[in-house]
Amino acid sequence: MNVGRIYIGFLLMSALVAGIAMYYLQVYAFYEEVPVDEENVQLTSLMSGTPEVILSENFQGIDSDSSPVRYRACFETDLSLALLTETYVGIDDAVPLVAPGWFDCFDAAQIGGDLEDGTALAFMGVENVTYGIDRVVAVYPDGRGYVWNQINFCGEVVFDGDPVPEECPTPPESLN
Repeated sequence: MNVGRIYIGFLLMSALVAGIAMYYLQVYAFYEEVPVDEENVQLTSLMSGTPEVILSENFQGIDSDSSPVRYRACFETDLSLALLTETYVGIDDAVPLVAPGWFDCFDAAQIGGDLEDGTALAFMGVENVTYGIDRVVAVYPDGRGYVWNQINFCGEVVFDGDPVPEECPTPPESLN
């Protein structure tokens, strides 16, 4: 009887330790702070089609090498939405991904809702920052801004193992 209790206790403790470790690894372990750099926030120009650095301040960002879509950032800009919409490529299919709870400046649900109702506007930051992954920037009228990476059409197709569509660039050898 005592051997059974010890065995069950060992199993429960192992499960608890494994659960705590898994939670820690998912939420905290692999994230690193993105260093503040004048080129942290870029938008794709309507004229040139290339990313350009925009004025930003109070930048906070996190990223992880474990996944190309773990990038999240918050910033502020003095640029107006009118100027941004006349100068940079807007996008309609922006869907912010949830950030870890401890990165409290980024609220994906709020940003997503505000993009849907037009309170905030989304812009192409850098297309194919990594193959199949776009960096997206959302900006509010008061100058608050948010950045995240999301899978684009080409990424969805290629990552599912389907042939590369004609309109997509050739994927790197590592994805073949």
